[in-house]
Amino acid sequence: MTPASLPPAASASSPLSVVVLAAGKGTRMRSDHPKVLQPLAGKPLLGHVLDTVGQLHPARTVVVTGFGAQQVQAAFAQWPQLQFALQQPQLGTGHAVQQALPLLPDDGVCLVLYGDVPLAPAHSLLPLVAQAQAGALALLTVELPDPTGYGRILRAADGAVQGIVEHKDATPAQRALRECNTGIVCAPLAALRRWLAALRNDNAQGEYYLTDIVALAVAEGVPVRASTVDDADDVLGVNDRRQLAHLERVVQRRAADRLLDAGVTLADPGRIDVRGSLHCGRDVFIDVGCVFEGEVHLADGVHVGAYCVLRNVRVGAATHIQPFCHLDGAAIGADAAIGPFARLRPTTALADGVHIGNFVEVKNSTFGAGSKANHLTYVGDATVGARVNFGAGTIVANYDGANKHRTIVEDDAHTGSNSVLVAPITVGAGATIGAGSTVSKNVPAGQLTVARARAVTLSGWSRPVKTK
Repeated sequence: MTPASLPPAASASSPLSVVVLAAGKGTRMRSDHPKVLQPLAGKPLLGHVLDTVGQLHPARTVVVTGFGAQQVQAAFAQWPQLQFALQQPQLGTGHAVQQALPLLPDDGVCLVLYGDVPLAPAHSLLPLVAQAQAGALALLTVELPDPTGYGRILRAADGAVQGIVEHKDATPAQRALRECNTGIVCAPLAALRRWLAALRNDNAQGEYYLTDIVALAVAEGVPVRASTVDDADDVLGVNDRRQLAHLERVVQRRAADRLLDAGVTLADPGRIDVRGSLHCGRDVFIDVGCVFEGEVHLADGVHVGAYCVLRNVRVGAATHIQPFCHLDGAAIGADAAIGPFARLRPTTALADGVHIGNFVEVKNSTFGAGSKANHLTYVGDATVGARVNFGAGTIVANYDGANKHRTIVEDDAHTGSNSVLVAPITVGAGATIGAGSTVSKNVPAGQLTVARARAVTLSGWSRPVKTK
């Protein structure tokens, strides 16, 4: 095709469609689950890609599935405006994109991404979209010190891109090239349909390579533009557990860097795992080995001790969390003291100045300001007032074997050590429950309640001895 007969350049307003290739089994992962569902920083690989796609605001997004297609569709069934195409059998990347074509519009441009390349940032993809909207075939490339396994970019003497050769099909001279194809391309849809229809599978793998569209574009005189990413980690794919582990540390290192830049003190930036979103105020300290999942908010001056797990938690200012705590779905006020070895379960809400000590578990309960449960205590389904003190070993028995029941403990009540509060009961304000009591009726306010058996001593009793 002569320059005069080139297809018209797409408008900068041409709609964007995105195709994400996610059909691979990932044999080297040695897993029963599709490769794109393997977790990275608490989210499936494909989830990272779709998060980036959302930043591009495409008119249409199609995920091409294959192995475990039902699992993939179920995992992303709630994703807005997501469509799926099935590739069966799997005959290469070009064949995969062909399966998506019936779901794409006739005009606009198409960006092809990969479900196992999770870290490609939107700022590296936007130039490809702009180049395709100007009528070019746009490629994303990367310079690798060890390009083994990657397709190599072939350039003419003037630097123009002439084609891509897969590693298995490359000559020794071509394998020495370090500029590699990431597989990510963007093209005008009309041209892409034409090129995909012309693909052949006369190669070492017997597959239809998407990369072959480069030579077809060159033959037509369509300009081929290549943009190179600055950080090779952005375009690394995941084929085995080692590569997945490498990218996990990449993600965590970047998260640690963002926290440090925001003024958070990390005892060791190499020993923190953020598997969601972590938002920190000023002068926050995080010790080693901590894991943050879901949405976690730490207000000013929060101190998190070593080896804590926080999932979907809000922590108020100046609260101190001792080591080895597990906090899930809880809201904690300011100036509180938690742990060590404390567990807060979902829908727990602690007001300012609450103390939850070692080996204390709180579930679906509220604590008023200044209340304390410092040792070996379980509080479930309870409404606890202010300045309440639970003695060591107190149990709120909330479950009768079939149903959960609620306990109300009013302000300034105290329970002695090894008390059992059998729900549903109300402990009145200022009441005291004697140590070792099992209470199954309402406790009057301001009085001492003791419910335990009288001690009896049997004289002349002998401890049994083992028969020889």
